[in-house]
Amino acid sequence: MIATSLGYTLPELEARGAQHTAREIFQQPAVWREVGTTVLSRRESTEAFLCPLLERSDLRIVLTGAGTSAFAGEILAPALSRELRRRVDAVPTTDIVSNPRERFAEDRPTLLVSFARSGDSPESVAATELADQCLTEVYHLVVTCNPAGELYRRHVGADRSLVLLMPERANDQGFAMTSSFTGMMLATWLTLSRSTTEDGLAERLAVAAEQVLAARGAPARALAEHGYKRVVYLGSGPLAGLARESALKLLELAAGSVVSYFDSALGFRHGPKSVLDDRSLAVVYLSNDPYTRQYDLDIADELREALGPDNVVVITARGSGGLSEGAAWWIEGLDDVGDAALALPFVVCAQLLGLTFSLALGRTPDNPFPSGAVSRVVQGVTIHGLPE
Repeated sequence: MIATSLGYTLPELEARGAQHTAREIFQQPAVWREVGTTVLSRRESTEAFLCPLLERSDLRIVLTGAGTSAFAGEILAPALSRELRRRVDAVPTTDIVSNPRERFAEDRPTLLVSFARSGDSPESVAATELADQCLTEVYHLVVTCNPAGELYRRHVGADRSLVLLMPERANDQGFAMTSSFTGMMLATWLTLSRSTTEDGLAERLAVAAEQVLAARGAPARALAEHGYKRVVYLGSGPLAGLARESALKLLELAAGSVVSYFDSALGFRHGPKSVLDDRSLAVVYLSNDPYTRQYDLDIADELREALGPDNVVVITARGSGGLSEGAAWWIEGLDDVGDAALALPFVVCAQLLGLTFSLALGRTPDNPFPSGAVSRVVQGVTIHGLPE
């Protein structure tokens, strides 16, 4: 499917340093199916750990990670707050490590959910240690792709810890997180969201992603070859976190050659709209929530007027309403799912754009920074001890 969708042969992708990234984008439907099966098989042990915690009205849930892993938390936190009817915060490990006393100002029982592809980033382990140091009662849910990582080794089998290890192939070898990101996010949503753990959700999302991969590779490549210098991603609620991840994916894979920006549908008008010029592409994610969707449609219409319809991509679930046929990148069969789940096939569109922009610019997606100026696992961070 890779060659058919993108128009590049596999030898061409290998020669251009894109084989890992392309494979990891296109393997996601299979990874999601495996995640769904694994979560179902672990349900008894995960519920034994989580149910007593989720029954506590005073429990705070914090979703944490760095970079793309942090954005998984930004997507899931508002959706889980709505689903669980409790406080759920997304706080990057980078903020926890630099300002632990502010981030853990309330000494209340806390479930710290840590996302980490490798588990070897300096902040990953430090954030869990600082939580233990600052709070009286902490429980850890570690979601990772690497059984050799430090975070996994510290928490597997530990008291007050539960580790969700992703399928082996979700441990991406490419520079940018793709299947690792979506695999961890899906596993966490299926594990924590009590009303959406139906066995068929992973399959429905996988089928939707297969639609995207089959139909949107060529349009993504056409946009990448258009010569845009700025790309803006917009979304609301959980899809605001998706917009942020989408902008990062393009920035990473294009090695900073294209200015990428993100915001919420309403927030964009308050100054950030200044980023637009005559070489800008806008991507708008439409919420499945009928109320929120109105604001997304408003900004999409405004951008079409400002940039021209050919320079605005609207991504939406078919059947959600408000758009005419042919006016969007449609995704079938998901008009009844929440935005956190919808974000999974939506982000595949952003990954295709990131990959095709990188190739159009002559970059090497598997390693956009051959000099090592930016690395797959962050280096150079000194963790300073927190005084008692």
